[in-house]
Amino acid sequence: MTVLPGGLMTFKYESDMAIVRTRLQWILLCLGLVLLFAFPLTGSGYWLSWLTRLAVTIVAVLGLHILTGLCGQVSIGHAAFIGVGAYVAAVLSTRYGINGWLCLPLSGLAAGVVGVFFGLPSLRLRMFYLAMSTLAASYIIVWCFRNFDSLTGGFKGLSLDPLTLGGIDLGNHANFYLVAMAIMVLATFVAKNIQRTTVGRAFVAIRDNELAAEVNGIAVFRHKLLAFFIGCVFAGVAGWLWAYSQLRVNPEQFRILDSIWYLGMLIIGGMGSTTGVFMGALFLRLLEVAIDYIIPPLTDAFPSIATQLHVSLGLILFGTIIVAFMLFQPKGLYFLWLKLKTYYRIHPYSFVGET
Repeated sequence: MTVLPGGLMTFKYESDMAIVRTRLQWILLCLGLVLLFAFPLTGSGYWLSWLTRLAVTIVAVLGLHILTGLCGQVSIGHAAFIGVGAYVAAVLSTRYGINGWLCLPLSGLAAGVVGVFFGLPSLRLRMFYLAMSTLAASYIIVWCFRNFDSLTGGFKGLSLDPLTLGGIDLGNHANFYLVAMAIMVLATFVAKNIQRTTVGRAFVAIRDNELAAEVNGIAVFRHKLLAFFIGCVFAGVAGWLWAYSQLRVNPEQFRILDSIWYLGMLIIGGMGSTTGVFMGALFLRLLEVAIDYIIPPLTDAFPSIATQLHVSLGLILFGTIIVAFMLFQPKGLYFLWLKLKTYYRIHPYSFVGET
């Protein structure tokens, strides 16, 4: 028997392991899904496009959450793996006429295989050195995008035709928004369940102490490669979403800076937390919106440095926020949310649990 906050109790193993455990959580989940999928009825084109981009980001960062947050394998090449998924979709659909929906699993599988290949150095490398290895992978992959002109279109990239489903044109922002949200919800469910499986627990054991994990019978190298495969499959699916949301792919869309932003989202949201992925992605995407509103009055006030503001303000704020989180809230927003919930639950006896 497990006692939950507020006196709620569970008497079955299935109830104890459920992702959604209380009636209130079910109500909030259903209400959130209804609002999410009903948004196209009232939302503007700008916010539909923004939310679609947010969904793509969340799917991508969920993959990085599995690879880095759970398994502890630091990757600075995640944007390049997203690019693999995007280019596989673009090449197969434009060069070979393969249906866009069939390209979805193929994009994920291709990115996963490429991720396993570049994950092979994890047998010998860890932490900073592994991060440098994935950085090299990013350069190699983007170089391939730029130089295999006959296949990838080189620097110009490739244009895609919109998806269709039962005669419905998914090139429309509102229609593709629903596709992106459906895939995001499914990816979240899969990522959350991976975290709770034997494989997910093995990932966490490797992250915490590789030697102890190996002593306890975990095949460390095999699980590292599996983490690379799963994380990059998510990246490939995000790449497919990106390709069909933009209807164009080119090498400049998959920069190393984007990989660093994805890592920043993990740090801000909280490593090892699926909910933290949502918090971190939402935080930084809203920061981009805020910067778009801040820059015009700043450039009017300081016209002599207008160009520098356009280029550098976002990077300055991003760097400052990351440093602030690492100094003052290293466990991220999700841990802060848990602390606030605990404080509210035991108020006014906030000293409970203190030593």
